[in-house]
Amino acid sequence: MKRIAAAAALVVAAVALFVVGRGVAAEPLTLTTTGTRYAATVELAEPTTGRVTVKVAVTSGDADSVVLSAVMADMGHATPEVTARAVGRGRFQAEGELFAMSGVWELSIRLNGPAGEEELAVKALITD
Repeated sequence: MKRIAAAAALVVAAVALFVVGRGVAAEPLTLTTTGTRYAATVELAEPTTGRVTVKVAVTSGDADSVVLSAVMADMGHATPEVTARAVGRGRFQAEGELFAMSGVWELSIRLNGPAGEEELAVKALITD
């Protein structure tokens, strides 16, 4: 019985350390998504609330423009669209306030180019 209690205490301590450590310094987040016309990799150097920089690399397809928006459906939150600027062939960067609070957000990536328009989405865990 003592071993079970000790093991449970270790598990609780490990989870608490993970949660606290995650909140102190959010690690970069890289997410990939694929649609029928485009594929993209999204990089959040600091997945946190407030003003963020989001890099988008279009890995398949030839996108001329990229627009981002975020939704936290469980809480009824949605953010205005943020237009990304081209920083190289197939590479875009957006800056703005996409995440109003910590939690799981769906980041929508709207790509437009010769193949047409397509909206891709990824889920991102955002911390304070």
